[in-house]
Amino acid sequence: MSMFKSGLVLLVAALAACASLQDDGSSAAVRQQLAPTGKIRAAISVGPAGSQFRAKLDRGTNRPQGVPVDLANALGERLGAPVELVMYDNYVDLLEAARLGTWDVTFLPFSEERAKVMDYGPAYYFLEVTYIVPAGSRIRNQSDIDRPGVRVTAVEKSISAAKLQKSLKNATFIQAKKLSEIREQVGARKVDAAAAGRETLLDLASQLPGTRVLEDNLDALPVSVAVPRNRPAALAYVTDFIESAKATGVVRRAFDNAGFKDAAVAPAASRR
Repeated sequence: MSMFKSGLVLLVAALAACASLQDDGSSAAVRQQLAPTGKIRAAISVGPAGSQFRAKLDRGTNRPQGVPVDLANALGERLGAPVELVMYDNYVDLLEAARLGTWDVTFLPFSEERAKVMDYGPAYYFLEVTYIVPAGSRIRNQSDIDRPGVRVTAVEKSISAAKLQKSLKNATFIQAKKLSEIREQVGARKVDAAAAGRETLLDLASQLPGTRVLEDNLDALPVSVAVPRNRPAALAYVTDFIESAKATGVVRRAFDNAGFKDAAVAPAASRR
């Protein structure tokens, strides 16, 4: 091989190596914004029912398990950084922590209010929002909800709560601090309906005999990866990560592992 060809091969190899380093997140900007403490601090929503963005606590280890945990670990593996799972059982604290910069990535449904403190990447799932009703309820569909005397609840700062506050004209809306309160209220018939994501409510229904999840939907919302505001390098990296995770089956496996085998992964480049 001539010196020219040899030098060209070395140059191409060097450029490829540099591109590889950038692709796997080794750039200083990505690491500074996505793992500023040396590890990725993943904000994980936890509760008594799992979903495509909420984890459940393992009864034996008390550690979170589910879709957001699997995705956070896959992100850490790709970046080559350890992952710290920061758990939140309510949205108020999670959003305040975003303002304080105490976590680096999360997986949540999109809302305009949340977008004030975090930047969203592409969706990896579209969430159906509906209602659960107590055992013996006469409520059959959405049209039975907004009536005088009907008590409706949702978790504070959730997408469901924001929508109900705007849309309900006749029913009484009651906010719950966290999902465990919803479970208690529905089980004790302290409310007539509770709104949340379909998978969350189906999980709750399995824990509350006689309760029903309505078949029709209140809304459909994108569930996306997100980072605190003003971290452009981190946002670009997690955007590429989630698109790759959808294409290579990482998201599909996370859904299957959590029991959501019928849940459809969002198409490429899905947004709101």
